[in-house]
Amino acid sequence: QVQLVESGRGLVQAGGSLRLSCAASGGTFSTYAMGWFRQAPGKEREFVAGISRSGGSTYNEDSVKGRFTISRDNAKNTVYLQMASLKLEDTAVYYCAARLSYGNNWSVYGMNYWGKGTLVTVSS
Repeated sequence: QVQLVESGRGLVQAGGSLRLSCAASGGTFSTYAMGWFRQAPGKEREFVAGISRSGGSTYNEDSVKGRFTISRDNAKNTVYLQMASLKLEDTAVYYCAARLSYGNNWSVYGMNYWGKGTLVTVSS
């Protein structure tokens, strides 16, 4: 089975930056599309950013375009989310997820494996 472990939780002031990472084990990392999702209090889990297997294509939810950057290092079996210009509404538990199938399904239901999540709190 694929195991995903997020790191990088923290408290950051609005306008600041934070880098999350997700380490994968138990499979062939380069065959997985990877995504970041988040769940804020009182809201459903939502897609934030995704990256193709090779890293050649990235996808972003509209509210984070220009602020968040997803990347991956297949040699290290790790995917990253660099967050900048953080806003109060970015406060959420952030989840790393992997999809084994080819396609472009970035819904929660399209992902096969999930990490436990890491909390990001943005303060004013």
